[in-house]
Amino acid sequence: MSELFLIGFLLIVLLVLLSAGLWVAFSLMAVGIVGMALFTQAPLGDILATTIWGHSNSWALAALPLFIWMGEILFRSKLSQDMFIGLSPWMNRLPGRLLHVNIFGCGVFAAVSGSSAATAATIGKLSIPELAKRGYPEKMMIGTLAGSATLGLLIPPSIILIVYGVATEQSIARLFVAGILPGLLLVGLFVGYVIIWSLLNKDKLPDEYEHFTLREKLYRSRRLIPVLLLISGVIGSIYAGIASPTDAAAVGVVLALVLSWQSQSLSRETFFAGLIGATKTSCMIAFILAGAAFLTISMGFTGIPKLLAEWIASLGLSQYALLAALTVFFVILGCFLDGISVVVLTTSVVMPMVYQAGIDPLWFGIFIVIVVEMSQITPPVGFNLFVLQSLTGRNILVIAWAALPFFLLMFVALAAIVVFPQIATYLPNNM
Repeated sequence: MSELFLIGFLLIVLLVLLSAGLWVAFSLMAVGIVGMALFTQAPLGDILATTIWGHSNSWALAALPLFIWMGEILFRSKLSQDMFIGLSPWMNRLPGRLLHVNIFGCGVFAAVSGSSAATAATIGKLSIPELAKRGYPEKMMIGTLAGSATLGLLIPPSIILIVYGVATEQSIARLFVAGILPGLLLVGLFVGYVIIWSLLNKDKLPDEYEHFTLREKLYRSRRLIPVLLLISGVIGSIYAGIASPTDAAAVGVVLALVLSWQSQSLSRETFFAGLIGATKTSCMIAFILAGAAFLTISMGFTGIPKLLAEWIASLGLSQYALLAALTVFFVILGCFLDGISVVVLTTSVVMPMVYQAGIDPLWFGIFIVIVVEMSQITPPVGFNLFVLQSLTGRNILVIAWAALPFFLLMFVALAAIVVFPQIATYLPNNM
């Protein structure tokens, strides 16, 4: 039986299962079971049990539910309102004014939530009514929010970077550090685009202008202090080498509970709602990771990754050509699956190609996250599009059109880290 038939057969099985609505975790396990049962003589039951237990019993994975819980706590607090009030006075002199609050607000919240959807929902709930009331154009209002919310995937602590680190056995702390400069690059590109657009479309922006003295700005900015303390406590402890990502996540949960209590938004209802939400999300991700781990092992027994790596090597593709093909592949896949599913679904097959091509797996983690960010604002299954649809009531295609310029800016950032890989590797290699 040819290798091409084997690959095609398993791919069809996966597509059929996903199209039938079967959970991603079950689909991954089923494909692994089919592959091992039909094409190997390995002891299926023993491997299934040991793989799922071994990959679920991971200390690095413990950071995942803690960071998710931290985000759930802050999602139900007054943090976003404090950020809006604290940031808005400093944006008045920038062309585009309060549109920049979406960008910087998402950047700050991304650094304490790690979730793209949570960032879009939290900042959007406050900024959309406020900007609409002041007469800002809807297209830019939605576009800045859709694009900037994806920073939750890249700026540490990123949930998807934890998933990638666990799936590929990379250092989560180094991945977090590697995400800093690319995250700042994206913020800079978004701010630059809004400034240029605003200078060319002055008639579309409201004429309002609030003047704040330096003292008034500093007084309003006091509301940012708790956020900055939380970021410093969580991220600073990791970068300083004081705490592991798991330890820092535990610190983050405690600080988030304290902040929520101080803002009088912590109650029995919000506490248990956040705990249940974090439990559901964490179980879903852990289940998917277990399924992906078994698929990875089963693919190793079938020999598919090795065959694919040898086939890629025989084509003589340059690194740039391979990355271009993978970009198209990931964006298309991301149109139908969420980002975490894309990562865990493809690592078993893609990573051998990456190693064969001599690509740094640490750098590739940042590359794949940016591509997944792009897929978060592409229809039909861009998660950020659904969040914004629920907040605005607009058609998902209208929201996707508003997000298009920011999709292209992400592509510019992707090209920049391909041409200048030091953007992602400089900090982790020099800290």
